[in-house]
Amino acid sequence: MKILVLGSGLMGPAAAFNALTDPQVTQVCLADVNPAQLAQAQAKLADGLNRLTTAVLDLNDRAAAVGLLAGCDVALAALPKQAIPAGIRAAIAAKKPLVDLSQPVDADAPGLIAAVQAAGALVVPGCGVEPGLTEIMARYLAEKLDRVDELHIQCGGIPEKPAPPLGYKIVFGGRNMPLRDFDGHTVENGILKKVARYSGVEPTTYAGVGDLEAWHENFMPWLLDLDALKWLKTGTQKTVRWPGYAAKVSALKELGLLSDKPIDVDGVSIAPKKVLDAVLYPHVRLAEGERDITVFRVEVIGVKDGRPRRYKIEMVDRYDTVNGFTSMARTTAFTGAIVARMVARGDLKASGWITPERVITGPLFDRLVKELAAVGVLFEMTTEKTEALTGT
Repeated sequence: MKILVLGSGLMGPAAAFNALTDPQVTQVCLADVNPAQLAQAQAKLADGLNRLTTAVLDLNDRAAAVGLLAGCDVALAALPKQAIPAGIRAAIAAKKPLVDLSQPVDADAPGLIAAVQAAGALVVPGCGVEPGLTEIMARYLAEKLDRVDELHIQCGGIPEKPAPPLGYKIVFGGRNMPLRDFDGHTVENGILKKVARYSGVEPTTYAGVGDLEAWHENFMPWLLDLDALKWLKTGTQKTVRWPGYAAKVSALKELGLLSDKPIDVDGVSIAPKKVLDAVLYPHVRLAEGERDITVFRVEVIGVKDGRPRRYKIEMVDRYDTVNGFTSMARTTAFTGAIVARMVARGDLKASGWITPERVITGPLFDRLVKELAAVGVLFEMTTEKTEALTGT
């Protein structure tokens, strides 16, 4: 198997590392537009790994991108949002499947989906931790029930030691804070509804971590297309942070500082969010020696054999002190790399724009969990049974 990894920030090198642990992988090419960042990633991965190559690549150079893609069996994208469309279109032109750790912005998605479908290509978007693992686990649990009434998802990456001003560090990569001023979604009475981000704050606790908070982010609308969730009445998808985060970010939102719409400042047009990112970055950059934690909880509530039942899967993952990868990179990039190898081996045969929970089921689900367990990413499932429902 030959695998091309697009992007050498925090995620790309972790994906390359995981792929190189597979003896069936004959070559991993790590590509990036930034030569200095690429060289840093290569140095981190070079110890004893002679199957790694690198390439300086600008995805805007379509011919170069297609040429590089032509030499691989599958591409894994670990790209910033603005580069995702170019990566997908290059993969379509090269007639190669692509697994993306993220997903394009809403405005770009329809055109990309149409192009993928028309070409009969395969793109697996949102194949990381969230979206990705959380949705895969949601389907797995939902299919254990005869009827699912509620689905609740929590997920978040946090610094091991919170510090001012927000108690947060950027654990996914890049220089921009994951802050949005537009609404997310929730499910109420079976209907997808808009909900204000950073609202619905609730306390939550994870073993070995402590007291945290969770607030409304965005319930992934495509989950409602799953047969196992067709009776869903209530659905939430919340982000987890250290306590107090939502209140601080809500204040920034109310002040208009999360807006991407440019305003005039002494004759200069600039988006408030760009200023905020520039001001915050020195405080939220994950510095050398700092460590992160990733947590998630997926919970379904419904009926099995006429009795109320609740299933729950939890994960707490920590920074890899041996190999120097963030927990967010482990849980996100390792997931994508494992799925990419499923595609390259021919285990995952499909075409179109397919979110991972659609295809990572049965034996492929078992394999994903097994391979993640082998690198220390572990899940704990609990079941709660109660008495028979009245009238059943």
